Amino acid sequence: MAQTIGSTRCEALVIGGSAGSLDVLLEIFPDLSPNITFPIILVIHRKANNESLLSDLLRNRTILPVSEAEEKEILQPGQVYLAPSDYHLLIEQNRSISLDYSEKINYSRPAIDVTFQSAADIFGDKLVCILLSGSNADGVEGLKTVNNLGGIVVIQNPDTAIMPYMPQQAALNVKPHVLLHSFEMAKYINKLNN
Repeated sequence: MAQTIGSTRCEALVIGGSAGSLDVLLEIFPDLSPNITFPIILVIHRKANNESLLSDLLRNRTILPVSEAEEKEILQPGQVYLAPSDYHLLIEQNRSISLDYSEKINYSRPAIDVTFQSAADIFGDKLVCILLSGSNADGVEGLKTVNNLGGIVVIQNPDTAIMPYMPQQAALNVKPHVLLHSFEMAKYINKLNN
């Protein structure tokens, strides 16, 4: 049973990031607990032609299963899903994945906003979202939705971000529940699991 957050428990974790976020993920992943009881969804801005490189890199850093998200796949606890390059990732009512090729948002596809908002609609106050380093404001509107629906907003401390603009914009527009240094994130995520 996942740890209570306020009066509820974590049923899904979504992590969004752009430029500079890979270093944070490579720091987090080796220290994640093998007993995670919720799905982890990653939405990382990247070029369309390197889709397998990121999943391979992350897979080599954790014992958790890591895979590119697939259409209609049902979210499973303890599994890491990577939004495919050039597709928005949405969560359906039955907690399955939907991939969408509609227009870019904040110059990005996948857009972090889309996944944060979609996950908030489904998981409500049982959702935790983490926004990492990046050079545009993607994620800000999504975090507003997460906050409004009772989810937990976690932002990387901009002072520790390689590209601080994204977490700065988030912190200015959405009061985070938690502001974390990169080295604190794995411990925080593992505690959601207790």
